[in-house]
Amino acid sequence: MKVIVDFCIIPLGGEISLTPYIAACQKILAGAGLRHQLHAYGTNIEGEWDTIMTAVKHCHMRVHEMGAPRISTQLKIGSRCDREQSMIDKVEHVQDFLAQSKTEY
Repeated sequence: MKVIVDFCIIPLGGEISLTPYIAACQKILAGAGLRHQLHAYGTNIEGEWDTIMTAVKHCHMRVHEMGAPRISTQLKIGSRCDREQSMIDKVEHVQDFLAQSKTEY
């Protein structure tokens, strides 16, 4: 099953800067062949359910190896069975709507 996941991993009790942990997870996602997009408070991931869950597990294992004794992770998972939709499709759909809208906010 293809899914789009919003993934946010928060190491607790480790380094103050989260950058090394986030970078390690970005490498894991890339190594798994997953399309992913880092954003300010997490990462969007697109792919097969099992592949994503395995990559998330590897992120947890790596972050623990890096010295974080605790980890809190948030996952939001979206799936569709009526048609395929990518992360790019979702963003472009909203951007197109805004471009055609005459209403000011």
